[in-house]
Amino acid sequence: MTAKKIALALLLLTGSAQALAETPKDFVAKYTTEAGAGFKPSAARGKSFFTKEFGVSKDMPSCASCHTKDLNSSGKHVITGKVIEPLAPAANPERFTTTKKVEKWLKRNCNEVVGRECTPAEKADFIQFAIEGGKA
Repeated sequence: MTAKKIALALLLLTGSAQALAETPKDFVAKYTTEAGAGFKPSAARGKSFFTKEFGVSKDMPSCASCHTKDLNSSGKHVITGKVIEPLAPAANPERFTTTKKVEKWLKRNCNEVVGRECTPAEKADFIQFAIEGGKA
């Protein structure tokens, strides 16, 4: 392969990777669409959802049990003691950047805390709350 062809191939691959990059706002838009016509995400509802005690687990009654109420600060898993990086994308730019990670963690955490998978509306509200730095 010639140097020009290699350079072109690398450029195309780099462009493809950038085109696949996702942002927190992309996920809000995705879940808003899935929630249905007329739905508008709300950071206030996201905050209420995040701090609500669902009663599924005595150790993890709410999302804030592990993540703390300050989305800009690190939390700690109440069972394993593992440090959890901040949820707010402004404090942790790695948050809400890939579908694989977002789906994995929302599914796991919703099942553990809420006792079921979260609805698209709940996901959109929560991520909107996180984008706003936990302010609502």
